[in-house]
Amino acid sequence: MKLLKRYSIALAALLLFGLLFFYNRDLGQEASGTILMSLKEMATILPPVFILLGLLDVWVPRGTMVKYMGKDSGVMGAVLAFVLGSAAAGPLYVSFPVAAALMKKDVKFFNVLIMVGAWSSAKIPMLIFEYSSLGPRFMLTRLALSILIVIIIALVLNSVMKDDEVREIYRKVREME
Repeated sequence: MKLLKRYSIALAALLLFGLLFFYNRDLGQEASGTILMSLKEMATILPPVFILLGLLDVWVPRGTMVKYMGKDSGVMGAVLAFVLGSAAAGPLYVSFPVAAALMKKDVKFFNVLIMVGAWSSAKIPMLIFEYSSLGPRFMLTRLALSILIVIIIALVLNSVMKDDEVREIYRKVREME
């Protein structure tokens, strides 16, 4: 029963997918192609990410992460988190295992939020594309707005969430091992 509850959303999606096939076979086949393409992409992206996360876990001591991105890291921790998120490769869903790895190393929650926000809005390849296609003025304006919005969202989330809620998230991340 616990297993059914844990995977209830996936099972519901599978049921809806089956109903789609029954209702409209062509649309169901198109959806199958999209799902298979997404699974193939994930299968090529996630293994290297998990290898890199394992190396991060082994090579970077917890004390170093706490020093540069932990509770007392200040502005420098947020800047490092933004650079990490901007320089990272891969789609947004890859940022979540990275965020979990950072949380296991006791990186400040605010900095984790900054990293995910930067990952979603300020990737270096995107900035280069904007610079070459739309010009430096557009790129710098959008980057400045992205930085501002990421900081605002991180501040709001950080202030709205209670300390015990954040501790619970960190506890659950540690249990994932």
